[in-house]
Amino acid sequence: MSNIDFVSAPADIKLSDYEFDFRTGNPAVYVGTYHKYASGSLFGMWMDLTKFYDYEEFMDACRALHNDEEDPEFMFQDYEGFPEDWYSESSLDEDTFDLIQKYVDLDDDKKDAFEAFMECKSSGRDAEVFEDFEDRYQGEFDSEEDFARYIADECCMLDNVPDNIKQYFDYEAFARDLFMDYTYWNGYVFRD
Repeated sequence: MSNIDFVSAPADIKLSDYEFDFRTGNPAVYVGTYHKYASGSLFGMWMDLTKFYDYEEFMDACRALHNDEEDPEFMFQDYEGFPEDWYSESSLDEDTFDLIQKYVDLDDDKKDAFEAFMECKSSGRDAEVFEDFEDRYQGEFDSEEDFARYIADECCMLDNVPDNIKQYFDYEAFARDLFMDYTYWNGYVFRD
């Protein structure tokens, strides 16, 4: 439990309901204000973004946390559990909040693939980034050559080739050709 004085918050907002537990790995931001920071105070709170129904509830909690300032200018001093491209110290707008909520809904395997996609293919800050990911994502593979073997099997490329000749097929060269149109990143394959 933090040392935040929850009594100062409006009665309808209980800030402890939004407090971030680092063991969860959930997306979160540390919410302070520029005024407090400029005054030498790091007062704020880690807020778990999965605990909010919508963006307005999140902003209400931020205002309640900093209700000692007339018009707080929020400073998001750190972040956890979502792609770096979506983080900004000076703002967390509604569109980004919605992207993070959509990201939370991905299963764990897809989250890892999505993060790899964001690193190598996109700096998307709009809803289309998820559609783009789904269109381009091919799966998880041990290597480019492993993906080439998968494609050869899926396309039945060698089905009519006698076994004693199949062994001479050059998967490494096939992978080189394939990866003129694909990208291999952190174990995931994406179509270019």
